[in-house]
Amino acid sequence: MPIDSARPKENAMGLDMYAYRMDPSIPGEKATDFDLPEGTRAKQFHYWRKHPNLHGWMEQLYRSKGGTDEFNCATVLVSEEDLDALEAAVKGEELPETHGFFFGASHPEQKADDLVFIARARAVIASGDIVVYTSWW
Repeated sequence: MPIDSARPKENAMGLDMYAYRMDPSIPGEKATDFDLPEGTRAKQFHYWRKHPNLHGWMEQLYRSKGGTDEFNCATVLVSEEDLDALEAAVKGEELPETHGFFFGASHPEQKADDLVFIARARAVIASGDIVVYTSWW
């Protein structure tokens, strides 16, 4: 699925961030830079708007898994181990300070939503699907 087709039309320019669930066979062995399938084979289960510090953490994850493209409309697989590391960073308030054009600013109240995402993502993985993060800015 092209990322731009999933972008909410009512939002003005800015950082839109998405988590999808899908069958593990779709990306194959790739951990980054795979296409989201069209139709019902990928389902969005979480959305953030202008949370640059979480986006910065996800970009670090993307780079650690071999991603080299501009981190815009790129995909990265998020594993159970990644969720453990993310949870520690969120709880310890250690998400990297991240800035970008139209990114906005992260706020302390986003911590609760990040923990909701982590719980949902763990449930997705427990069901046998994979978790994919992507964004548009």
